[in-house]
Amino acid sequence: MKDISVTIEQGTPLSVPFGTRASRVLADHAPSWVGKRSYNDNPVIAVTVNNELCSFSIPLEFNADIRPVRMFSELGRRIYRHTLCYLLSMVCKRVYPQKHLIIGHSIGDGYYFSFSDESEVTEEIIRQLDARLREITAQDLPVRREFLPYHEAMTELEQRGLDKAALLLSFTNKPKLPLYICDGYLDISYEPLLDTTGLIEHFDLRRYGDEGMLLRYPLQDSITGIAEFEDQPVLFSVYQEYSKWGTILGVESAGRLSTLIDERRIRPFIHVSESLHDKKISQIADQIQQHTSHIQAVLVAGPSSSGKTTFTRKLGVQLKVLGFEPIMISLDDYYLPKADIPLDEEGKPDLESLIALDIEQLNQDLLNLFAGKTVEIPSYDFLTGTRKPEGRMLQLDEASVLIMEGIHGLNPGLTPLIPRKQKFQIYISPLTQLNLDDHNRISTTDNRIIRRMVRDHQFRGTNPRTTLSMWPSVHRGEKAYIFPYQNNADAVFNSALDYELSVLKPYAEPLLKTVKPDHEEYTQARRLLAFMEHFYPIPAHFVPEHSILREFIGDSAYYRTDQ
Repeated sequence: MKDISVTIEQGTPLSVPFGTRASRVLADHAPSWVGKRSYNDNPVIAVTVNNELCSFSIPLEFNADIRPVRMFSELGRRIYRHTLCYLLSMVCKRVYPQKHLIIGHSIGDGYYFSFSDESEVTEEIIRQLDARLREITAQDLPVRREFLPYHEAMTELEQRGLDKAALLLSFTNKPKLPLYICDGYLDISYEPLLDTTGLIEHFDLRRYGDEGMLLRYPLQDSITGIAEFEDQPVLFSVYQEYSKWGTILGVESAGRLSTLIDERRIRPFIHVSESLHDKKISQIADQIQQHTSHIQAVLVAGPSSSGKTTFTRKLGVQLKVLGFEPIMISLDDYYLPKADIPLDEEGKPDLESLIALDIEQLNQDLLNLFAGKTVEIPSYDFLTGTRKPEGRMLQLDEASVLIMEGIHGLNPGLTPLIPRKQKFQIYISPLTQLNLDDHNRISTTDNRIIRRMVRDHQFRGTNPRTTLSMWPSVHRGEKAYIFPYQNNADAVFNSALDYELSVLKPYAEPLLKTVKPDHEEYTQARRLLAFMEHFYPIPAHFVPEHSILREFIGDSAYYRTDQ
């Protein structure tokens, strides 16, 4: 075979034989990348090859630009977290072979795990797992990615009790499947892992609830250690409730969902999923009714692509059923003129910041409304970055319920002049309980990225590259202005629908494929494409017109102009 040209960090082109592994090239020309490495030195733990995330062991079969992925980067932290989860599954299999570990949702800086038989997680179990996990990381064991022929891989998974992984992969026909092997332990990971256990330096395993444990990892602002534990009881209670929904629906994994679709039994599942949503919204409306003697405003907040707008309208319908007249206000209309909006760390207008809003006018308008006065609510024009000449005249009466929707609804700094007891605060986010398999979860963040990319393309004329490039800024704003106030909520609504990624798949995949290898966003696009491979498509016309999912794919009953 002919030689190929390889550059390392845009350096001098090198001529290497076709099929040479990246690790060999790096050992010869960038030995510090693959030699003895330490976590605290922010080591290189993977590479991108023409902007695609790859392990060191990848064979190079075409001209390639190789760049490092370091531990403390966003991609590096993902690899660290996935490896930590893989190793916990490994030690649990060794210490308690009769138990079956299941990964759950994320809580703050950790992942929740429990046993399939719902048995109690005792302090002794935590002690033994923690000790074994530290032993394995100290041994600096290699973690290898190997490909097995399809039938051989499926047999291995089934013999090792990884039934949900086998079920998920039964919906692919790839001739070979990648598996990760460490000290004889074999498992699936749908994202790259560290190549050695010795790079795992910081973690904390603790009991959480009666039936679970929390595996914690370093955050970006505490990368060289574990931060002080901050509990998230409200979020945990919602996940527990939603897990019960999963039991009701009989679907806890993507493979099981694909089975329902394949067997043409998905429509009843969709109906029950939507009915659970409607029932929860009705219960929140009942909560508001119980406190209407002192509540004057309902505030709805949540991160990007949570479905806040549709939720607010559905809540309004339920309040109408109870005899109220809901009045909607969007906090977006209180944005300051574009010239007065503060800039973020990249020098761009920080629309996520609380001080991007006219807090003074908002509070004065609310006080006047609650006093029975007529108020002109502003209307913001995002095209010009200014307010429109005329706003909306508004006055409340005895039957009125004011509902305000926006990302800062739970922040006390938004409405400092309104007493806390006069506000009912709702947090909304798509907190999926669905897993890919027992040891690999579906990221809530990835779910929201897919939602937003589809919506932005459908209704805002935004291409996928722009959505992907904006996401880090959006996420920084959420961490600063939304997530710290989750526990202030009086009610939490989980807007996730377990079937939604199968509906979004036909929309998202063509969009992700428009991102090309020479684009900076290609790494993220390829990762999301690989993730979406695991979902069997559902036709859009199966989605009810009142579903929150319609906010992202269109044809929602709440946004039609012909009614």
